[in-house]
Amino acid sequence: MLPLPHFPHHPTPLAPPAPGLTRNLLLGPLIALLLALAAGIAPAKAQQARTQEAREQDGSGTLLLRSESGAPVEAPRLKADAAITVSGPTARATITQAFRNTTAEWVEGTYLFPLPEDAAVDTMKLVVGDRVIVAEIREREAARRAYEAAKAEGKAAALTEQQRPNLFTNAVANIGPGETVLVQIEYQQPVRQSGGTYALRLPTVAAPRYSPAPTAVTAVADGASAADPVPDRRNIAAPVLDPARQAPVNPMTLSIDLKAGFPLGHVRSATHAIRVEELSGAERRITLADGATAADRDFELTWTAAAGAAPSVGLFRERVAGGEAVLAVVTPPASARPAASVPRDVVFVIDNSGSMGGASMRQAKASLLIGLDRLGAGDRFNVIRFDHSFDTLFPDLVPGDEAHLDRAKRFVAGLEASGGTEMLAPLRAALRDTTPEETGRLRQVVFLTDGAIGNEAQIFSAIAAERGRSRLFMVGIGSAPNGYLMRHAAELGRGSFTEIGTPDQVTERMRALLLKLESPAVTDLTASFSEPGVDAAPARLPDLYRGEPLALPARMEQARGTLTLAGRIGGQPWQTMLQLDTAEAGAGIGKLWARAKIAEAETARLTGRLSAEAADAAILRLALDHGLTTRLTSLVAVDATPRRPHGARLVSTELPLNLPAGWDFASVFGEGEAQPPPAPPRQRRAAVPTAQFAAAPPVVLPQTATDFEIRAWLGGLLLSLGLGLSLRHRRAAA
Repeated sequence: MLPLPHFPHHPTPLAPPAPGLTRNLLLGPLIALLLALAAGIAPAKAQQARTQEAREQDGSGTLLLRSESGAPVEAPRLKADAAITVSGPTARATITQAFRNTTAEWVEGTYLFPLPEDAAVDTMKLVVGDRVIVAEIREREAARRAYEAAKAEGKAAALTEQQRPNLFTNAVANIGPGETVLVQIEYQQPVRQSGGTYALRLPTVAAPRYSPAPTAVTAVADGASAADPVPDRRNIAAPVLDPARQAPVNPMTLSIDLKAGFPLGHVRSATHAIRVEELSGAERRITLADGATAADRDFELTWTAAAGAAPSVGLFRERVAGGEAVLAVVTPPASARPAASVPRDVVFVIDNSGSMGGASMRQAKASLLIGLDRLGAGDRFNVIRFDHSFDTLFPDLVPGDEAHLDRAKRFVAGLEASGGTEMLAPLRAALRDTTPEETGRLRQVVFLTDGAIGNEAQIFSAIAAERGRSRLFMVGIGSAPNGYLMRHAAELGRGSFTEIGTPDQVTERMRALLLKLESPAVTDLTASFSEPGVDAAPARLPDLYRGEPLALPARMEQARGTLTLAGRIGGQPWQTMLQLDTAEAGAGIGKLWARAKIAEAETARLTGRLSAEAADAAILRLALDHGLTTRLTSLVAVDATPRRPHGARLVSTELPLNLPAGWDFASVFGEGEAQPPPAPPRQRRAAVPTAQFAAAPPVVLPQTATDFEIRAWLGGLLLSLGLGLSLRHRRAAA
């Protein structure tokens, strides 16, 4: 309030205040308050109407995320559609992601999403209205620079980057108010086969990953400086919704055209309800029974051949630039005479970290108990459990007798999920071999985990350096296991990978795994071509187990001559020969060969067979020649014409992810917290960037910028005007 004017001393007393003075002093602020309220009512009602309309259209509550500027904004809506065509041993997939901006802002949305770990991602298109912008493959930094420049210039742009072979990000810039843009991604992948069952798996949610921080202990153990084991931890993290507070987001639809190439038997999915339409004896069309599903678990489709129709050899070829690509799929005979039973040393490792809470922990326990029951009289074993720390049940391997098995079963039954996923130390403990090799015992490590970690490179390096004579068998637990970690760890450990996604798969798939452990592998496997100049991948062939085929892609000038596979089964020699000119026409085989060569170069870099510079040069050349997204290359699409008005701000948000089905939110992030702070030692928390998740649905906050500053200045001006009028009346009265 302005001070009252000072009058000089006068012998005559001042006149009493005018009767209207008090009324005038109150009138100005009252008018200002009423005007400010009136100015705010209309925008508030309009914003509430827009928010309610968005809720009604989407069917869920408003989800607020904090943008880079700190102001809460509504997350873009996302819907996805997967269309997959299976042609014999390969599958071609098109994933369409629809980003819908329900706000009055110009928005950039970033979305973290998974793909199969062996997917060869080669195409991306950005669709804005009736415009289709086809992406180019570029070196990663060049693609990022092109995207950032387009974003700053107001152009529509999209960027697809690989964070891991099974984890990608899509960034879409300059989505207009109320607008929907589409991003289409295409990839090629092989069909998996084991024991006469063919399988196709589509991940739909990127599970939160634990990213260990560098510690002095790790540095000393590695003999190196305390480098960050997950230097890109922010790139593999995203906001995660608590299913108790927020309905699932990111719905997905799916259709699969299955062209098996042989008469089909059973076609089923253990993870989703499906509709199966029979088109012919060898063809089916599969869709989701519910039309759309929440993206919170991997989708798996399996099929078998009709009785007597399963092929034992598959040979396919595709014409590519400069020659032909060939894919040989050979299943060794299961009727080979087995070797005499060999005693085994088995180390079971079970993950009881926070991400294993709920259904995953129950599945892991049940799986381990089945493994204990299958131990023979001459076998020895041990059990290791780990979260942020680890415990070994026995000081050393013990006989598989009743007393030791009972103690192990009680130990397993008492495990609870909590803490972080520090996998490196227990892995090294399991691989540590104190038994002389001349004893003739088989040494096997069975590792049960969801693999929700970000330091995969550390794990791979440790396996390659310390595996010795051990065979590593990875068991992926839960609805969204880290297939890249599991499959590559098993390959490096010369074992196999088994996925257990639902409780009803535990018995069947663990028994199948244990039969592999007890059955002789095809060892000393070699491949030789009669024609020179053939480039096959991998150069070193893995051991094979009962029912598991060898898939060998190769590139040559012309598919002719022979391919001879030789090895030993149960100590007996085994050999088969294929005539390459009899190969059937296939699709996408060249892409699969290039993807296999890239994976081989990555492995050579990790194991020291290639220097980092040589491996990167080989990967970059293959990726650019075949148009593939890799660690070193990205797909970028940029529209030619700016569309965001000059001066209009752009808000950037990360789209949220669902918690994988069966996971316990409190076990992963802590009790009652939507956005976890740094983790205490006993609590496992995913590496989610801070200041991302904002509010629960019932709290409605402004979604766009307001004219608060203008109304404040207007109120102050009216207040000053009222006080000025009051002062004038007082002077007149005086």
